[in-house]
Amino acid sequence: MEIVSKILIGLVAVEHLYIMYFEMFAWETIGKKTFKTLPEQLFAPTKGLAANQGLYNGFLAAGLIWSFFISDVHWADNIAVFFLSCVIVAGVYGALSASKKIFVTQACPAIVALIVLLLK
Repeated sequence: MEIVSKILIGLVAVEHLYIMYFEMFAWETIGKKTFKTLPEQLFAPTKGLAANQGLYNGFLAAGLIWSFFISDVHWADNIAVFFLSCVIVAGVYGALSASKKIFVTQACPAIVALIVLLLK
């Protein structure tokens, strides 16, 4: 269960590194493909806002990755629980405020990772 937990946490971290990348550095390319409902002319003026949002996704990934380097297992689990919970809250808020798809793509993987972590 420990290995499965680490793999799932790692996958959530990688997902948020990818989100950070496209929001910070590829907003006008990958962002347009991802957020097809937004008018194309909005991507250039919102580039700075997306980059700021991407930075927060990077912090979520950093926290999850940090949990891999903490030698005290209890402390590492607590850090992972905190950051997975942050991802879940962000995913639920995104689903309510922007797109239901965000719940499936962001919150659900974090929920699964959190459940596995708590059951180990």
